[in-house]
Amino acid sequence: METPTVDPPAGNEAIHKDPEETPRFESRNPAMIALLEAAKRAAAAETTILLTGESGTGKNALARQIHRWSARRDGPFVIINCTAFAAQLLENELFGHVRGAFTGAIDSKPGRLEAGDGGTVLFDEIAELPTTLQAKFLRFIQERRFERLGGRRTLTINVRILASSNRNLEVEVAERRFREDLYYRLNVITFTLPPLRDRVQDILPMAAWILRQIALKTNRPELGLSAEAAAALVSYRWPGNIRELHNALERCAALGCREIIMPVDLPEPISKSVSCVSTVDDPNNLERDYILRTLAQSSTLAEAAARLGINVATLWRKRKRYGIE
Repeated sequence: METPTVDPPAGNEAIHKDPEETPRFESRNPAMIALLEAAKRAAAAETTILLTGESGTGKNALARQIHRWSARRDGPFVIINCTAFAAQLLENELFGHVRGAFTGAIDSKPGRLEAGDGGTVLFDEIAELPTTLQAKFLRFIQERRFERLGGRRTLTINVRILASSNRNLEVEVAERRFREDLYYRLNVITFTLPPLRDRVQDILPMAAWILRQIALKTNRPELGLSAEAAAALVSYRWPGNIRELHNALERCAALGCREIIMPVDLPEPISKSVSCVSTVDDPNNLERDYILRTLAQSSTLAEAAARLGINVATLWRKRKRYGIE
């Protein structure tokens, strides 16, 4: 099972310059740009923030960024995955225990909330928080106070609470699976991340960034995208969102034997998304149209070439071949 993780302080260079998060927040989509601007303003406050959206849309990544934008950036960032533990184990992970609290508790142990003191705690998939824990968690949100399991001493800590959910909490409240008072405590500021299919402008820049990261991690030349493969990425609906895009490109890097990704290298559902276009259109026309779109969305030739996965000289030759001014 997945274990909650604690990041080292954000002042640490490994986090401050972490390449894995920043590019996700360089959006060209108007709705996403507005959301990020609002999130940056909200980060400056101590308000509880609820992040909603489909699985794989980047809720955890945005939570990290909110922490880094905040005055708590030098404190810890703790993720508590509410799906990772059974109810009785999750309570212990959250609040810790004192010696003798239960069989096998030979020493006192602090919980994950104490690990977040002075920083930010993200409750990932908060809708999965067991109903037996919701009242105790509500008290903690209200007072920032709690007792370890088996303990009598009340502990007070200073943390900011963020929560994420891919489920509609209003529906969960209506179905009596989630406490209404807890929902209103969490729902002070809510940001709903749009699915990747609604951020078409971001798909190819994000793909280029993912391929650069894969190349760095695997110490291999950077992969590029053929025009047809790029068209397939843009045409696909991405039910798994950013996570699915990353997995698809990682698969291409692991199994491919070319430096340019072709449609055949992509998972079948993705390659099929553009097959109907490929069978009726001349591939040269498809490539020309793709280059034209990329040039229109890029501020320089170097940027367009990078997004196309080719060098500037190759782009010049293709422009000449297709008569693109």
